[in-house]
Amino acid sequence: MSGPGDVPPQILERLRPICRRLPETYEEPAWIGVRWRIRARTVGHVYTPDPKRFPDYARLTIAGQAPTVMTFRAPIDDLLGLTARGFPFFRAPWGPNVAAVVLGDHTDWTEVAELLTDSYCEMAPRFLAAQVVILPPSA
Repeated sequence: MSGPGDVPPQILERLRPICRRLPETYEEPAWIGVRWRIRARTVGHVYTPDPKRFPDYARLTIAGQAPTVMTFRAPIDDLLGLTARGFPFFRAPWGPNVAAVVLGDHTDWTEVAELLTDSYCEMAPRFLAAQVVILPPSA
């Protein structure tokens, strides 16, 4: 099984500042990888699944390496458009509004910040979601 240390440090370095900007969000080790939560609700979860143990991820390997995947919540109205694009996005097999993205050198980190912000707004109490500051793309 993968553990928190299996997520490449450079990916955690990109995700941590994004999640720290979201009110009352905290990071914790998950059963696999690392997750960020608001109260007891997961906003984002990053992990490196073992394609041998989870064969569905075998198609997502990059240069023979296991993918690093982040799951998040997406507004239902955005979910189909996002996942219909194909790689690096796909629907996660649990929850009606759960999507996933394969992270790596190809990642648009501005888009990831937007996705995590949207996920936070889906999961946070309304009064906290109202406090979210949308930063310009250059931030």
